[in-house]
Amino acid sequence: MSIDNLRTQMKKLRLAGASAALELRLQEARGNSLDHAQFLEILMQDELLNRSNNKMKAALRLAGFRGLKPLSDFDWQFNPNLDRKAFYELAGGEFVRKGTNVLFVGPSGTGKTCLAQAIGYEALKLGFSVIYRSIFDVVGGLQRFNAFSDRNAEFDRYLKAELLIIDDMGLKQLPEKSGELLFEIIFRRHGLKSTLMTSNRPLDEWGKLIRDVPTAGAILDRFLEQSMVIRFKGRSYRLAGNPMPDTTGQ
Repeated sequence: MSIDNLRTQMKKLRLAGASAALELRLQEARGNSLDHAQFLEILMQDELLNRSNNKMKAALRLAGFRGLKPLSDFDWQFNPNLDRKAFYELAGGEFVRKGTNVLFVGPSGTGKTCLAQAIGYEALKLGFSVIYRSIFDVVGGLQRFNAFSDRNAEFDRYLKAELLIIDDMGLKQLPEKSGELLFEIIFRRHGLKSTLMTSNRPLDEWGKLIRDVPTAGAILDRFLEQSMVIRFKGRSYRLAGNPMPDTTGQ
């Protein structure tokens, strides 16, 4: 059988990774006198690696990160009061496995968005499904849907993610009824899936932000019942001209 015919059959079987590596692996097999089993094993490894890479690319697109940088690239020296160990423990994913919530709270520009996304990226690498959105994207997107079925589909995306990252709480006041939407998400994920939120405003100001003090209290009661709170302080990376990818207001 010719290489072209073999590639055609691989295409029908959707073995894109193996097909792309076929000619190279045939040359290696001849040069190193590999037997059939060794050749097939290497070719299947190429296929598995290609599928893994494609899966990660798709997961990154769905996550919706903005200005993502890995945890290893974070400038810990700029604000040495941040406990590096705590963030690397989060990167291990145990809080996602347990359905624990996490809250990053502190002044704008201190790295909350950067670290939230970096931890989300580590969760993706561990195989968890992740969605990153600003609070404005969440409530704005849901408010644009009028049909109940459409709104349910939007909610489902937030409910199914094993880690939901909601960024920018406190950047500015939210539209009316935002609290009801946020409460439903937090309530329905409670005890089941992890939610990581960032806020640059104290928790006692959330009532003003969502224009509904009782609902803000209910959100915090649920969210904080099983959560870890990390407080940020120190200088602003943004004001100091540090090129941290903290571009969404945190």
